[in-house]
Amino acid sequence: MGSLSGIIQRPVIAAAVAALASVSVEFSDEIQSFRSSDTCSTSEQSSSLLSNSVQDSNFSWVSHISVSKLANLSFVTGIRVPVPNVSFPVLDVSQNFVPNTSGSSVASSPFLVNLYRSAELAKGPKSSAFKTTTIPPSSPDILYRWHLPEPSTIDVSGSSDCSSEKSRTVVVLLGWLGSKQKHLNKYAEWYTSRGFHVITFTFPLAEILSYQVGGKTEQDIDLLATHLADWLEEDGKNLVFHTFSNTGWLTYGAILEKFQKQDLSLLGRIRGCIVDSAPVAAPDPQVWASGFSAAFLKKHSVATKVHASSKESDTEVLVGSKTFMEPKPAIAESALLAVLEKFFDVILNIPMVNRRLSDVLSLLSSGQPSCPQLYIYSSADRVIPAGSVESFIEKQRRAGHEVRACNFVFTPHVDHFRNDPQLYTTQLSQFLDDYVLTHRKHS
Repeated sequence: MGSLSGIIQRPVIAAAVAALASVSVEFSDEIQSFRSSDTCSTSEQSSSLLSNSVQDSNFSWVSHISVSKLANLSFVTGIRVPVPNVSFPVLDVSQNFVPNTSGSSVASSPFLVNLYRSAELAKGPKSSAFKTTTIPPSSPDILYRWHLPEPSTIDVSGSSDCSSEKSRTVVVLLGWLGSKQKHLNKYAEWYTSRGFHVITFTFPLAEILSYQVGGKTEQDIDLLATHLADWLEEDGKNLVFHTFSNTGWLTYGAILEKFQKQDLSLLGRIRGCIVDSAPVAAPDPQVWASGFSAAFLKKHSVATKVHASSKESDTEVLVGSKTFMEPKPAIAESALLAVLEKFFDVILNIPMVNRRLSDVLSLLSSGQPSCPQLYIYSSADRVIPAGSVESFIEKQRRAGHEVRACNFVFTPHVDHFRNDPQLYTTQLSQFLDDYVLTHRKHS
């Protein structure tokens, strides 16, 4: 029972094959739609990005960040980034360095352009003042990246308290099951355009399928927690967590657990937690089945759709005084859901799995830090029931937490931003203004 790799992969992969067969007729359309745009992401052409990064105007902002500003970022010397096979001398800004009087900048090479646009954090040995970096021409989707604030938001004079507060805050985006870095880009861009540092963290689906208690998945969370703790070593630095679905929320719980074991004072540096499309605070097989089905089928899943018009196969659902048409899953998806639900009914009751989940869920339910919380959810969510979210919100309020919530009513799972960006960003802005960018203390 030390590894769930074998027992999880075989039935789940078999179910996934069945599901993929049900949508194979649409495969060519999927390829074409992938080339033009992704349903839950901003468009990203990774192959052309690497070859054209120097010419791409999206990277031009890096040239406005001076060496003197970057020298204040203690994490810079620990950054490693996948870029094309290049060999450039890279300045180690931890060394004493004085820029020339003409105001030279650090974005003259394509390596640095890519480095500070989106960096993979990793522990590394101390470097010399100049070093040569050789990196393979391609790499898989990485686990997490660091995104710097846009230069127009940086207050060089240091006279703005609000800008100073943002520069000392990292927003940690914890992705949903099956999400990739590109899916979190639009959220990261919104935060960086307002002056925040951002880390985007995602798990490869294959890594979740081969989960072991204490295995690679938890080691990856340990690595992230260690980097966050390093960031907080300097006085005045803070964190804001923004989680997606139960996967992101459980990852947040695992990080809280690491902080508790390492240094309880780290919990006091968390200024806020934003929970998108979660939680269900129990190991519910139906929720897990819905989540994995949506991850396997992606845009073909019924979880991604809400119909405004009626079909014979749709079900009419009353939400408050309004109704919307809830589409029924296709036969193949219904079969997949049934198989997955039976499967997780067994898996979630394996003692070591149940105990591990119970520990994290208990911490999230009754041991959260005292920071304010914002819950963004929807009555139309086919993965996370709105009733479960609202029940959890009430328990948090009774426990004395400052809690805000917004029901988007008609938007699908983890798709609220794309469907109603104005409402979504308004909720984020108000939350950040009221709790993160002020010096109010929440006991």
